[in-house]
Amino acid sequence: MVETDRLENINPKLYTKCDARIVTCEEEDDKIVDDFDSREIFDIIRGINDPEHPLTLEQLKVVEEHLIEVDNARNSVRVQFTPTIPHCSMAALIGLAIRVQLLRCLPARFKVKVEITPGSHASEHAVNKQLADKERVAAALENANLIDVINQCVAGTVFQEDLKY
Repeated sequence: MVETDRLENINPKLYTKCDARIVTCEEEDDKIVDDFDSREIFDIIRGINDPEHPLTLEQLKVVEEHLIEVDNARNSVRVQFTPTIPHCSMAALIGLAIRVQLLRCLPARFKVKVEITPGSHASEHAVNKQLADKERVAAALENANLIDVINQCVAGTVFQEDLKY
């Protein structure tokens, strides 16, 4: 949680978390190669903590399974996220945390695109441009203070060694 003098969204609305995914016997079999799906991507990012509150992005409905697209044939994942308020100053940080978590957990073959849900943020275009710029993302991840905040956000979420490919 980022230390600030003033919270932007002092009383965010909380939503019910979805049930844990039921894993079938076929999914447990390491010999069977199965494609990634939107639920698997959702499970990777749902536990990311909000930078302002001790709540997850799932609890705040910032990430939702139906806003995730996976194209295994093209090795691409697209995640849209919805900030809790239209002027959220943490939107770029949240997007960066989602992107970092996916880059850490998914095989390197995947191209990850993270963007704000259309119409949900006042600076949607600017934040999307930042998140899509590989050089800006790389520069942000060289900032020790920023990476510390991102690591706090993703602490406790699923990591690559927990996944079965």
